[in-house]
Amino acid sequence: MPRVAGIDIPDRKKILYALQYVHGIGPKYAADILKEAGVNPDLRANELDEQAIARINAILDGGFIVEGALRRQVQQNIQRLKDIRSYRGDRHRRGLPCRGQRTRCNARTRKGKKKTVAGKKSVKAK
Repeated sequence: MPRVAGIDIPDRKKILYALQYVHGIGPKYAADILKEAGVNPDLRANELDEQAIARINAILDGGFIVEGALRRQVQQNIQRLKDIRSYRGDRHRRGLPCRGQRTRCNARTRKGKKKTVAGKKSVKAK
């Protein structure tokens, strides 16, 4: 398995798609990296030679924030929003959507499983 940016990427996939397994690299950046490195995007990851892998790693080290550093940066940004008590920070703190989505229905991804609240028990009057 080739290692790119410290991550094992799947070796049977085309390198264009295998690079996207690295956190922080999407389709556009993967294509840009391969173009800059001079690597054919149709090659499989296991068909790359050591020089091509080294060129890709050098490009990633030079100008991209990926994996652990990116995750840390995102968490620091969220923590900053929480510290300054912004609206978005409060939504993060409560575990609710922070980008304007509705919460009356849907929003289950952020809110988690339903917590059923028992309704009022009505007493039958005669």
